[in-house]
Amino acid sequence: MKISDIIKNKKVTLSFEVFPPKQEANFKNISSTISELAALKPDFISVTYGAGGSTQVHTTEITKIIQDSNVSALTHLTCVNATKEKISEIAGDMKAKGIENILALRGDIPEGLTSEQATDGGYRHASELTAFLKQQGFCVGGACYPEGHPESKNRIDDIEKLKYKVDAGADFLTTQMIFDNDMLYSFLYRLESKGIHVPVFAGIMPITNVNQIPKMIKLSNAFIPRKLLAICDRFQDHPDALRQAGIAYATDQIIDLISNGINGIHIYTMNKPAIAKAIIQNLDNIFEASNR
Repeated sequence: MKISDIIKNKKVTLSFEVFPPKQEANFKNISSTISELAALKPDFISVTYGAGGSTQVHTTEITKIIQDSNVSALTHLTCVNATKEKISEIAGDMKAKGIENILALRGDIPEGLTSEQATDGGYRHASELTAFLKQQGFCVGGACYPEGHPESKNRIDDIEKLKYKVDAGADFLTTQMIFDNDMLYSFLYRLESKGIHVPVFAGIMPITNVNQIPKMIKLSNAFIPRKLLAICDRFQDHPDALRQAGIAYATDQIIDLISNGINGIHIYTMNKPAIAKAIIQNLDNIFEASNR
């Protein structure tokens, strides 16, 4: 089912994100991961797309596993290091396999290349990729950064570029991971002021390992609140306690988001279904009540 149709029929949606394992030997485990996540009855599961071919080969395979689990799938697609002809070939293959939903991304620029070099012969921006995919009949989503894309000059510039994606036909937006809900609320206000009205899914990343934090900041440009830093500092040497505290923090975030009218919750699972399960067990009645 297209995510645009799911949004029309649900007051609050729940989705998960998985990624293809980098090691071939670990690929067999993804079926078990998806089975456990599907049992939590999400509205869709998204699967990332490795830059430069690192895990691209498995993306459509995992998408099929998701769809065979009777869950709608959202496939990521990047345009770096790919000509327009290659993108057209990939899109055609996805359509032939029954894939309806694509998250259109530029992708990270490989080290040592400029943006122009990495997109030579292809689509330079996610907005261009979005327009092409909409022409092919896909439901298309876009990524957004509530605290500004790391490459943007400022937040005003970031919103203007985001509007290009929406004007190109993006049906919804998914945020990079957020740890301070107030940052999201401020971002949504800025979107409204610029005439951007598509649904926005809030990206939640449960912190269960302090080593995750530097990478999360680099990827999402996210602000880490003092409360979360204190949790990590207090329990960094106690893995079980940090896991429990990270789950509790993410749970509180989601409760606050739903209470304040956010209609889409997207959990970055890091391929750890037990973490997602613990969060959803804390929230099952809340999701049920929110969709009545």
